[in-house]
Amino acid sequence: MASLPRIGDNPPVRTVDTEITYVEPGSFINRRFVAAGVEVNTGTYRPYPVKIGDARPMQESFRLDTHGFELFMHKSAVGDFMDKAQVDAKYPAEVTELMQRLTGADLVVPLGWMVRTSGDLSGRKKVVGYTHRGGIQPPAGEAHVDFTPECAEYRARENFQRLFPGSRPYTRFIASSLWRAFSPPPQDWPLALCDGRSLADDEGTPNTLVVVDQIPDRETMLGKLPAELEGMNASIFHYSPNHRWWYYSNMNRDEVVLLKFYDSDHSRAWRAPHTAFRDPSFPDVRIRESIELRSFAYFL
Repeated sequence: MASLPRIGDNPPVRTVDTEITYVEPGSFINRRFVAAGVEVNTGTYRPYPVKIGDARPMQESFRLDTHGFELFMHKSAVGDFMDKAQVDAKYPAEVTELMQRLTGADLVVPLGWMVRTSGDLSGRKKVVGYTHRGGIQPPAGEAHVDFTPECAEYRARENFQRLFPGSRPYTRFIASSLWRAFSPPPQDWPLALCDGRSLADDEGTPNTLVVVDQIPDRETMLGKLPAELEGMNASIFHYSPNHRWWYYSNMNRDEVVLLKFYDSDHSRAWRAPHTAFRDPSFPDVRIRESIELRSFAYFL
């Protein structure tokens, strides 16, 4: 496959001048506290000016195993993604079938789904026993991957042993997310995707997910957290001018982006950092509403 043009090459790629938020070097207590409708990072972050290329005109050139993400067409049977009962009843099975078809995996385990919106969530009530799945949250605001490599390996092994006892071992697995915008385009805060070839294997620092019913005060958030590295840990990233960012403009509800969190086969693109970003390039933007569903895909 011919290499893709870099942003700024000829012929020119349409680019968006915007900002992406990265964690700052020296930020050493990195945790993400989440409650219903609100997410707070303890780390020190800063927005950096970037150019994000519009992949839409050459969308067929981007491939999951080359770049870490890919766009596909898929019409869902879910009529209302804000209807939790309808999503629970239809979407996990739908995504499982789709993931097997797109990746060729032998087994797929759907994990929790989440709706995200750039709309006002200030009126969301406290949820007792909040589980951080099947709800509505704001878009993630920093460059990240949802699992560290160590967390992905541990969670994949744990899920496989629990769900498929006695099965022959898997030879490869992919941790990923299927992402869909279901509000009309153009969305105000679309999804930016980093070309997996543009970052080094050793980039990324852990950010521990802490699920709570109510966001505590900062002193508590920075206090001792037992077994921190044994919990759910994402990778967050420092800014690098080498990172190449792309997005698919004007996504509609019949399109999905499949993006890798981790592929145990490192001969392929094995992860794709991503984040929401404000897109100032279109007039009359709409509030972004999207749904994502994580999964593990196993190859036997």
